This record gives sequence, C-alpha cells and structure tokens, in this order.
Amino acid sequence: MNTNDSKLREQIAYFGRSMFERGLTAGSSGNISVRLDDGWLMTPTNCCLGNLDPADISRLTRSGVLVSGKAPSKEFFLHEAFLDRRPTDRAVVHLHSTYATAVSCLPDVDPRNVLPPLTPYSIMRFGKVALTPYHRPGDKRLGDEISIVAAEHRAVLLANHGPIVAAKDLESAVYAAEELEETAKLFLLLQGQRPRLLTPEQVAELERVFGEKEDDRAKTCC
Repeated sequence: MNTNDSKLREQIAYFGRSMFERGLTAGSSGNISVRLDDGWLMTPTNCCLGNLDPADISRLTRSGVLVSGKAPSKEFFLHEAFLDRRPTDRAVVHLHSTYATAVSCLPDVDPRNVLPPLTPYSIMRFGKVALTPYHRPGDKRLGDEISIVAAEHRAVLLANHGPIVAAKDLESAVYAAEELEETAKLFLLLQGQRPRLLTPEQVAELERVFGEKEDDRAKTCC
C-alpha cells in the first residue's frame, strides 16, 4: 500500500465517522469513493461509516475489480457513472441524510433544479441540484439516470433515496454534501413561506467569481 493510498484511506475513515456522528447517515447507509490515477478507493458494502477500518476500504482497479480490502459497496456503479461524466472530479459522497432525502420524496419539483437559490453557499458548493427518477437501490438504471444529468450537475437527489455529490477531492465532496443537507433543511423550513431568493444576477455573480476558482472555495466559504 503506497503512502497516498494510506492517507486517503485515513481521510475516508475520518470523514465517514464525522458525518455519521453528526447524523448525516445512519446504520450501514451511505458510501464514499475516491478515484485514483490507477483505480478507486471505495467504502465496503454493509459497513457503517461511523467505524470504518482504513484497512478494510476497498481498493479497485479502474474497471472495478477488487484488489484489496473488503468487497465494495453495491452502489459502486453510481460513483463510476457520476465520475465518468465529470473527468475533473475525483470524489463522490452518497448519503441518506434526512432533509435531502425528504426533498427527494417531494412531488412537483423541477428535476433539473430542485432547490431554489436560498444562500450563496449552495451556489458556491454545488450549484443546481438534479432529481433522478426512482429505481430500487442496486438497480443499474440508477447509473444510467446519473449519466444523463452528471455532466451539468455535481449534486443529484435520487428520488425517494438520498443525495449524491461529486467534487474535485474528498474534502470538497464532503463539504458539498453537508451544504446540500443544510440547504434542503432551509427549503423545508420555508415551505409555505415566501423567502427572498438570490436574484439571477446574484447567482451569475457567484458563478462567475467562484465557478472557475474551485480550489479557493473552501477558504472563501468559511
């Protein structure tokens, strides 16, 4: 195991535990992946993100063949489909977080833009959110649905299932997933209200200032 693999395994375990302890995923739900130059690291199937052993994290070839660690999540194909359409991104986080999953159950939302522009941070972290049609967990058609929207969306809600986000690195993907959950919470809290939304001009400014400076987002958002 090379040094970079070891560091990434530790990061996956750290962020998995952090998200679990803060209630962003429960039981054995959720999975995390990082695409490497020569393959993947992926959380194992039926594992709890709150007590990951870095040595158990699956090491896969580019085509998904297990090299070491435990068997990977059965939803590996979702991660693969997502990053196939996003060549500059390297990490994916899929959760069953409460508020984002609740939004994924709502009818009559725009499937190409589920959440309104409530805060600048949602624009800076993940932008527009897509909603894919429902298929049972493990159904390969979920990967097909992801492939349709992934090129233009780094954040997706799987209908009646949960959120999945991609980003340039693991830390950015985790922060995006967390921001998505907070935005979904705000959206639900404001149901029946008439919130002040960011204007198209304000959204365009955020996209212009931060869209091509992704490396600086974490510094600017905090």
